[in-house]
Amino acid sequence: MKKIIVIISVLAFSFNSESQTLKDAWNTTKNAATSTATTVVDQAKSSVGLGGTAAPALTQEEVVKGLREALTVGTNNSAAFASKLDGYYKNPRLFIPWPPEAQAMRDKLMKMGFQKKIEEFETSLNRAAEEAAKNAAQVFINAITNMSISDGFAILKGDDTAATNYLRKTSYNPLIEKFMPIVKDAIAKVKVTSYWNPLVTAYNKVPGVKKQNPDLNDYVCKRGANGLFLLVADEETKIRKDPMARVSDILKKVFGAAK
Repeated sequence: MKKIIVIISVLAFSFNSESQTLKDAWNTTKNAATSTATTVVDQAKSSVGLGGTAAPALTQEEVVKGLREALTVGTNNSAAFASKLDGYYKNPRLFIPWPPEAQAMRDKLMKMGFQKKIEEFETSLNRAAEEAAKNAAQVFINAITNMSISDGFAILKGDDTAATNYLRKTSYNPLIEKFMPIVKDAIAKVKVTSYWNPLVTAYNKVPGVKKQNPDLNDYVCKRGANGLFLLVADEETKIRKDPMARVSDILKKVFGAAK
């Protein structure tokens, strides 16, 4: 009888041990499944901007609006900076030098003692660009407003000047065309040709030289616009990197989420 009781006790202990093992395995599996399901749900909520403190997902429309706003703010700041006295002339990055295609003319005139006149002419080129910059912002902003950003997210996630580069690539020629009348008016206002004409007249009298007559309107227009693009790129970089430069709600939302 005692032998039977011992056997029953052993079997009972074995059953209870196996039952506990199965129970522990079930609990482990259940906890793992619950954790996985919770993670999936949280990720789904985050992707659509629900629950928690996650930032709402951006739409393509918001991204494009943010990119345009960044370029608009950058253009306004850049035009204001460039249009100040010496905005071009004393900025090595923007300075407009003597036309490269007429470099031989400059070298010859320097030897002839025209250094002061040359400096006055180069100053006038930069004064024209500074004057044109006063009215450049609206031309740039119109191009920004009208441009179609086919892949806003790619530009947003691109390098620090991706939006400016896109604007330059897609809008440069029509922008230059609209900027040209402003530049012509500026060149006339600061009397660039009055500094140029004596120089070219003196040079063309030298026997054997190739006559020079570069298109100053085109030269100042393109160099002036390129200088503004350079400054706009700087402003875009600032907006991307410095939260204090995000001066509107859309800039804060778009570029804050882009980090």
